[in-house]
Formats: sequence, C-alpha cells, structure tokens
Amino acid sequence: MVSRARIMLVGVGLAATAGLLVGCSAGPAPAPDPTTSESSAPVDAPATLTFVAYGGAGQDAMIAAWQDPFTAEHPNVTFVNTSPPDVAQVKAQVDAGQIQWDILATAPYAAQQNCGTLFERLDFSDVDQTDLVPGTVGDCYIGNFINATPFAYRTDAFPDPATAPKTIEDFFDVEKFPGQRGVLTNLQNGILEYGLLGDGADINDLYPLDVDRSLAKWSTIRDHTLFAPNVGALQQAVAAEQVDLFLLADSRIVPTMNDGMDITIVWDKTVASINAFAVPLGSKNVAVAEDFLSTVVLPDRAAAISEALGVAPVNLAAEPNLSGNAKKVEVFGAVNTGETVVQDIAWYARNFNEVTAKLTTWLAG
Repeated sequence: MVSRARIMLVGVGLAATAGLLVGCSAGPAPAPDPTTSESSAPVDAPATLTFVAYGGAGQDAMIAAWQDPFTAEHPNVTFVNTSPPDVAQVKAQVDAGQIQWDILATAPYAAQQNCGTLFERLDFSDVDQTDLVPGTVGDCYIGNFINATPFAYRTDAFPDPATAPKTIEDFFDVEKFPGQRGVLTNLQNGILEYGLLGDGADINDLYPLDVDRSLAKWSTIRDHTLFAPNVGALQQAVAAEQVDLFLLADSRIVPTMNDGMDITIVWDKTVASINAFAVPLGSKNVAVAEDFLSTVVLPDRAAAISEALGVAPVNLAAEPNLSGNAKKVEVFGAVNTGETVVQDIAWYARNFNEVTAKLTTWLAG
C-alpha cells in the first residue's frame, strides 16, 4: 500500500488543492437526475461512451482495468476507444456544438480552469473519498492515477555507471553526456518544472513557475532534443533507439522494459502529477460517464492500473502487486532515493491556458 504520509509530503501540489476546489467552484454541482435529464441518457439505457486517452499499452491497460469490469457489470454500456486526447479538440467540438467525445484523459488543472466552459460539472458526492489522495476529485474531473515522469536513459548508451548521468542537470549537459534527448511537450509531464530543475532551481521553491527561465534552459539543448507531442511518440522513439536520454512517463517506461529494453532510471529530482478524466461540455452521456468514472478510484481498480503501468494509485487503500519492472519506477517506493515534486494543481488551474499558449509559441519558434 502506498504511504499516505509519503504522498501528502512529497510535493506542494496536492496539499494546495483543497483551497483551489473551493476557490474555483461556482458552487456544488447539482446531482443529475438520470431519469429526466434532457442532456444525458439514463444510466440503465443502452449507451456508447467515446473514451479518449493516450493510445498504445497505456490505453490497453485502461480498457482491462476499468472498462472491462464496468461493462461486465453494465452490459448496456459499450466503449469506443480513440486517441490522443486534446483540449484544443474539445474546444473545437464545443464551439461547433458537435460533441464527439464523452470521456477525456487530461490534466486536472486543464479541466478545472475550463470547468463549465469546456467541461461538464460532475457530481461525485457518492464517491467515498476517505482514502483518496487530496486533489483526486474536482468540480469537473476525477483522478485516476498518479503519473511520474522520471529522468531515464538507455543503459547501452551509458553502460558504465561511474560515468553515466546522475542528476537532472546532466540531462541538459550535452558536452559531458552527448546524445539525443527526448521530452514530452505535455505540461502534465513536467517540461516546465524540468527546465527549472535543470537550471538549478530548488525543488521546494518551483511555484509560481518561472516559465521564461524554463524555456530559456530548454533553448540551450533545443538542437539536441526530440520534443514529442504525446507519450506514444516518445515511447516509440525510445524503443527505436532514436533517443538516448529521456523524460518519459512511468506508464510507458514499464511496457518498454517489458518488451526487453534495458533502461536505467536516474532518481535525482522527479516530477509527478495526478492524471484525470473529464467529460466534454455537451456530452449526451454525462450520467453514464459519471457512473463509470466513479468506479476508477475503487481500491481494486486503482490497484489494477498500478500493476499494469507502474503508476501510483490515487486510492491509498489499494494494494497493488507490482512486477519487477513496475517496482523499478515506483516513484513513492524505496527505489526512489531522490526528491519528488507533485505538480501544483492550484497554480496550473489559474494559468493553464496562458502557459499552454506560451509553450506552444516557443515550440513553434
């Protein structure tokens, strides 16, 4: 079982969330009446949920851990799976009044800042939150696991531990550690935090993020870095040996190691975040989506996704039986001898749209 104290103390993000959920809320969401709602199908009527996540092994694990048990309990519900999730696509659908998606994997702060404008207000009042990590339940989202994005490298690229990278600063040192870098451009995977950490910022004093300083640091290795638009693309680049050092989600490191690649994790300074689900505004299946989403935090299902991907469960009562490879990326386990920061949901919820625009402009430049 994951230590409650470890998760509470590991970073500023989760502890700060309680105030956010009060400050950003326009009041508690009314409980939908599934028998009378004009915008949502009854929970016992035939329904098809379009589920948008990250594709590949990660989405396969979500199907097995969450969708299959739910459809076994609710034969009236089927899922259509697609990828990748994109808040910009949600905006396009909402603006056009053509909602094609029902459930979207996203950062909680993306859902929170756009709560009621791009995403539905959700009612999880029936969810037992006793053992849930703070920040798991918000006005317009529910968390599903805690994702870490550790610094790692292909072991064959630096086979001698004595001369291999040992700190996040080494990731940015292309002279001492030559090779192609890989990073995810998704804010949720810590690109901004890592730019600051690589520039020597104190892990306990990151927020409010100095975005310009972070991007300036990334500029120093821009010509040596693959900026991958999604986890699948970076996972493929790692598997194809196109990158030597990388900042890749634990949920994709484990399947890559399972496929036989030797990867070394650098436990120096690591960024972690809550991953979440949200429902695009105008979905015709809100009540059914809520019913399904309330099950992903159950202890057995939180344990199942943790076992499959090596992620940390949002339910502290979960008791995952981790594989050997999953234990190698257990960010809240004994293997992590460094420091961890959990993203500050409150800060991102106030700044997500603006920071996204700044990062997008920098990447395009």
